Amino acid sequence: MARVKRAVNAKKKHRKILKLAKGFYGQKSKVFKAANPAVMRSLRSAYSGRKLRKRDFRKMWIARINAGVRAHDMSYSKFINGLKKADITINRKMLSEMAIHDPENFKTLVDTAKEALK
Repeated sequence: MARVKRAVNAKKKHRKILKLAKGFYGQKSKVFKAANPAVMRSLRSAYSGRKLRKRDFRKMWIARINAGVRAHDMSYSKFINGLKKADITINRKMLSEMAIHDPENFKTLVDTAKEALK
């Protein structure tokens, strides 16, 4: 059986990990042995972070809509219920953008939701 030297492949693997570790602090960006666990952890965190980001945005949109609706003497839950009863389907991202940038049209939506609840 021929002997296999792994120098080229090991070098490639190390280079790949160190490229991913660029910008890390201290040895974690320079030394493979320190960089490897840091990169593995960061990749794991990035995966879960992509899931958390979706939750965070939805929470932010709901908070913005709630603030916009409370300015018109209504709660968020009643507003959403009123929109569903009025058969208006618009996502929370667009509702929050309307609450910030287009308050006149947002007020018409709030009035429509109030009418649907009566």
